[in-house]
Amino acid sequence: MDQVFVRGLEVETVIGVYDWERGIRQRLVLDLEMAWDISAAAAQDDLRLTLDYAAVSQRLIEYVSSTSFELIETLAERVADVVLGEFQVPWLRLTLTKPGAVQAARGGVGVVIERGQRAP
Repeated sequence: MDQVFVRGLEVETVIGVYDWERGIRQRLVLDLEMAWDISAAAAQDDLRLTLDYAAVSQRLIEYVSSTSFELIETLAERVADVVLGEFQVPWLRLTLTKPGAVQAARGGVGVVIERGQRAP
């Protein structure tokens, strides 16, 4: 199966379990790999047949910036629900990174989840 990806999508939101985190907005970074058959769009050179990564990105910016969760695990599940449900993506791998959460982890910390059914 082909994949469409979005890497390094930065969004600010309220996230965290500590009192000080509940009163600030923190930057998160989303990386998505989404299964999508690109052959029809490529054959017809037709945007309407693509997975519009700009639309996916904008929707996730709007969604994540308007939410408030304690756990990045919860946010990751909700983001997966949005992508799978609203864009009819059959499978996705989402990496959700919280930069700066652990000072010694220069690349940040986070979760990687896969949801949906990957075609053979």
